[in-house]
Amino acid sequence: MSKEKKFELVSDFKPTGDQPKAIAKLIEGINAGERHQTLLGATGTGKTFTMANIVAELQRPTLVLAHNKTLAAQLCSEFQGFFPKSAVSYFVSYYDYYQPEAYLPHTDTYIEKDASINAEIEKYRHAATYNLLTRRDVLIVASVSCIYGLGSVSDYEAMAVKVKRGEPVQRDKFLRRLTDIQYKRSGIEFKQGMFHVLGDTVEVFPPGGDTVIRIEMPFDEVDVIQEVDSFTGELIQELQEATIFPAVHTVTTQEKIDQAVEGIRADLEVQEKKFLEAGEHAKAERIRQRTDYDIEMLKETGYTTGIENYTRYLTGNTPGAPPSTLLDYFPKDFLLFIDESHISIPQVGGMHEGNYSRKQTLIDYGFRLPSSHDNRPLKFDEFEQRINQAVYVSATPGKYEYAHTPKERLVEQIIRPTGLLDPVVTVKPTKHQIDDITEELNQTIARGERALLTTLTKKMAEDMTKYLQEHNFKVRYLHSDIETLERIEILRQLRIGDIDIVVGINLLREGLDLPEVSFIAILDADKQGFLRSRDALIQTIGRAARNVRGHVTLYADKETDAMREALAETERRRAIQDAYNKKHGITPKSIEKAVHDISEEQRKLELRRPRYDHQKIPKDERKRLLEELELQMELAAQNLEFERAADLRDEIELLRREK
Repeated sequence: MSKEKKFELVSDFKPTGDQPKAIAKLIEGINAGERHQTLLGATGTGKTFTMANIVAELQRPTLVLAHNKTLAAQLCSEFQGFFPKSAVSYFVSYYDYYQPEAYLPHTDTYIEKDASINAEIEKYRHAATYNLLTRRDVLIVASVSCIYGLGSVSDYEAMAVKVKRGEPVQRDKFLRRLTDIQYKRSGIEFKQGMFHVLGDTVEVFPPGGDTVIRIEMPFDEVDVIQEVDSFTGELIQELQEATIFPAVHTVTTQEKIDQAVEGIRADLEVQEKKFLEAGEHAKAERIRQRTDYDIEMLKETGYTTGIENYTRYLTGNTPGAPPSTLLDYFPKDFLLFIDESHISIPQVGGMHEGNYSRKQTLIDYGFRLPSSHDNRPLKFDEFEQRINQAVYVSATPGKYEYAHTPKERLVEQIIRPTGLLDPVVTVKPTKHQIDDITEELNQTIARGERALLTTLTKKMAEDMTKYLQEHNFKVRYLHSDIETLERIEILRQLRIGDIDIVVGINLLREGLDLPEVSFIAILDADKQGFLRSRDALIQTIGRAARNVRGHVTLYADKETDAMREALAETERRRAIQDAYNKKHGITPKSIEKAVHDISEEQRKLELRRPRYDHQKIPKDERKRLLEELELQMELAAQNLEFERAADLRDEIELLRREK
């Protein structure tokens, strides 16, 4: 692994407010060997910038864990801006649609696994593992999918094909090695995970990138190794050597496949005998047919659909042993940040049980061998064992963080670089609340600002929207029934002022950066439940902390414990922020962020493909470019990156007009 490249932090800003103190204390704790620390960072205080400074100082491979794809994408984009020369990667579930294999005994219904894989996300996943095995300046932003089985890292690394200029190599043997690691020979199309042959020249398209490795081997010797653009064929750089990692993460050697087949057959005999002794002949026949088919596929091709169900045999693990995951690709000294830890940690803890019960039904009815239980996410204690050193990041840390973090290692970051205070929060009775909301909205809109209204149900959101529309407000509702692309357009319209108000449910809590919003109304604030808990109220209130005139109204007829605690915490933070501003003579100002402010530097980032010189793209490659750009647009839309989705849409339309 190359250790020459280092993290180089690029920013026009330096740590301010209480960022320097937070950075110093967390680095001190990490250097002292602390396993658990918590950064209690208020919304808008630059927690990502603090994390970036810690990474730049410590120079360790880093995993940033987020609780959903949207937040992961936003974090990845920010970190790529801070570390444009380093390997910042995005690792989330590559399924756009996923229906797991299942059996419903009461209706005798078998549901076959069905999935739609997003090729763009799959590419980023391969880029992540490639980077981890080839360099140290690596930062991976991942969702909780990183705790699912990924295949043996030792096999993945051992089966990589290495080529070096001047070394002897027979072309046919080289091609055989490529097929052994699941590369396919290209026919009409040429895309990631394929190779193309023209005489003594072989072009390999690695699964984790957009460039092709071209290898010329006349006279059974590697003469030329080049990295070329996959669309234009232009030379990017000459190489002295190249490492080609497998096209899939679950890959293994023929020797291990032979050993696996023996183990599978032995367990098949045991399971079949069990069914026969119980008089369940249909189940015995079913498990025999299904397993024999998988064995034949493994022997012939080295792969089978559902190969993950045979992980135990391929890795040589004992029954119940934890799966190999992305965490195993990291070196032992890696650093872990868990963002929005109050949500992410419980999410990690809840992954295993649901998976187990579904698998057990498949086993009981002869669809899978008991070994399929080993295809699973990590249990929480297994995840904890893999934590080297962790920093939990949240505006509202949970019970786990407080229980595991020594008191002196709970680090607060309350001061915003802009001097903004937490918003003023008032409580008003529900009687006449519609009249009060209407008055607040009129004042907000008159200042050229925006508003968010949060309800408890979809119907309430729709009814409120209808009422406001009837009174000539420019308003839309936003909830899970709204298609992703339409959701993006609604948020874009809010930011540019085509609409003034968005009514929603919990979609408005984490991950939305809307500096134009100065007023938030929280309806039914005194209703008990998750959406009106202390932490949920604090998170919602924080959405108004990016505007100097930010204020929040809770409509309630009684003061719950959750409300009381949220109000007290907000006032505590306001007092700290106000005292700091007065001491340093800071005048608060709203965050300014252009809707389409995407710099040329950002365009170079991995998740932001640069605009192509269309004249250099061969006609037969335009179709593939269009398909890839459409995949990127869909991914951007899913991740609420509406500026990027709009950019990609424009380029797609331009390419289509030029065809």
